[in-house]
Amino acid sequence: MNWAGIRTAYATILRKEVHRFMRIWQQTLLPPVMTTSLYFVIFGNLIGPRIGSMDGHRYIDFIVPGLILMSVITNAYANVSSSFFSAKFQRSIEELQVSPTPNSVILLGYVSGGVVRGVLVGLIVAAVSLLFGQLSVHSYPVMASVIVLTAVLFSLGGFLNGVFARTFDDVSIVPNFILTPLTYLGGIFYSIKLLPEFWQVVSHINPILYMINAFRYGFLGITDIRLGVSYALITLFTVGLFAVNLKLLNKGHGIRE
Repeated sequence: MNWAGIRTAYATILRKEVHRFMRIWQQTLLPPVMTTSLYFVIFGNLIGPRIGSMDGHRYIDFIVPGLILMSVITNAYANVSSSFFSAKFQRSIEELQVSPTPNSVILLGYVSGGVVRGVLVGLIVAAVSLLFGQLSVHSYPVMASVIVLTAVLFSLGGFLNGVFARTFDDVSIVPNFILTPLTYLGGIFYSIKLLPEFWQVVSHINPILYMINAFRYGFLGITDIRLGVSYALITLFTVGLFAVNLKLLNKGHGIRE
């Protein structure tokens, strides 16, 4: 397949993915905004004043970056895992694989769809946060790069979930029992400096901690983790997941069985 064909195939998959979640925006875009708004009201406006400041910033300003990134993580992951599993269930992925479209283009198309949904929800949540407080940005390049890298990483994670899922229930196991606990324990609502030393060490095992802290640096200029370490780990996980997903797709794992 020549470059023109590759571009057309990629654009077609991406357009299909975007159309899929935009067609049911009441189920894909609205719920995370409503949920995050409740966090802003409860933790920001009601509990926040009693907590006071966190690392020299108002509590609501401290939690806003984490809540934005949480919405990006969950939506990027959910979009790709459900979409790819549906393609497996309906056997439409087999039509793509017998076409001249390279598997790498198929993977990039699905991942890009997850990134678009994740970033779009993140932008909407950021706009909603303006209703509850000021949104300051310390570094636009850090903020933009972290949100895109995180969306790519968890889109790849969602693709991996979709590959191994055998039923629709399997698609929700990882988000409910792994992704959600890791997200809440990733430093959204607190600085790990408040934890005892042992639990600070344990917290460093959580990869989401690095993403949230890097993203918070983009907004507030503060972080519990060195920025270079966060970027290195996010990049390492992204490259590793891409390689694993591409290998599974080439083997037809979960598709040709």
